[in-house]
Amino acid sequence: MRSIWKGAISFGLVTIPVKLYSATEQRDVAFHQVHREDGGRIKYKRVCTVDGEEVPYSDIAKGYELPTGEMVVLTDEDFAELPLSTSRRIDVLQFTPEEQVDPIYFAKTYYLEPDAQGVKPYVLLRDALEDSDKVAVVKVALRQRESLGTLRVRDGVFVLETMLWPDEVREADFPFMDEDVDVRPQELQMASSLIDTMTGDFDPGEYKDRYREALEAVIQAKVEGREVVAPEPAEEAPAAADLLSALRASVEAAKKGRTDKGDGEARTAAGSAKDGSRARKDGAAKDGAAKDGAAKGGRGTGAKTGAKAGAKKTADTKAKAKSGTRKTA
Repeated sequence: MRSIWKGAISFGLVTIPVKLYSATEQRDVAFHQVHREDGGRIKYKRVCTVDGEEVPYSDIAKGYELPTGEMVVLTDEDFAELPLSTSRRIDVLQFTPEEQVDPIYFAKTYYLEPDAQGVKPYVLLRDALEDSDKVAVVKVALRQRESLGTLRVRDGVFVLETMLWPDEVREADFPFMDEDVDVRPQELQMASSLIDTMTGDFDPGEYKDRYREALEAVIQAKVEGREVVAPEPAEEAPAAADLLSALRASVEAAKKGRTDKGDGEARTAAGSAKDGSRARKDGAAKDGAAKDGAAKGGRGTGAKTGAKAGAKKTADTKAKAKSGTRKTA
């Protein structure tokens, strides 16, 4: 990763120099606008709507359109007078319980890495914040925009979440909220049962972007000159007659899906155990055969050694007998 900003966490009289990194990245497939006939890139000219002339980038300013349609032109001098912090500090304003910060305010996530001289205070604040079960509410200026933010700890690293300002979050005001909707106890009980059936630990690795995978497969097929094969459409469940029937069918489908998943995992585990047992049996059989071979080889060697010793002894006896006969004569 490449750092995109350098600054410091300001915590009371303590200053912790840090580097900022984007913690997320978009994996969308990027396209260019091209000429259909020859694939040439399409480019745009900056043309003034008043005189029709092309305008160089150096002559382009920022304009704010009034409700009347009139345009207020702002210059670099106008922006220079604004009270935007340029101190490159992440100022800790207060600490608050994490559950009091609504995730709807979060805008962008960053990692913070300490500079070499800031490792100890970084670790000190990190451990203290993690033990407190709180987050630090901060103010920071990034990309010519001042934002609120929170500091929290994730996997031993400070995470900075820039936040929207309160007036940037829309109020949820919809007509149905004023209606008197009658929810039957049976429906509520069945909905609760469906939630319980579908409850499990969250593992983000179980989920994939199927659209992006299919799109990348189409692009790869085009590159290789192969025929594009469309993915099989997902099966749609039949429509239920009423809400209670739909909930009941959903509960049964969730239970069946969980059972099928458990059976698949059990079969995989059983297959692994069976393979391991077979491997142990094969290994034991081979070891036994090796031992039997060694024993047979040992017995054969002993027999041959004994035969040789007996033959030598007989030859020595015969030689002594002949020698005694010659002396007697």
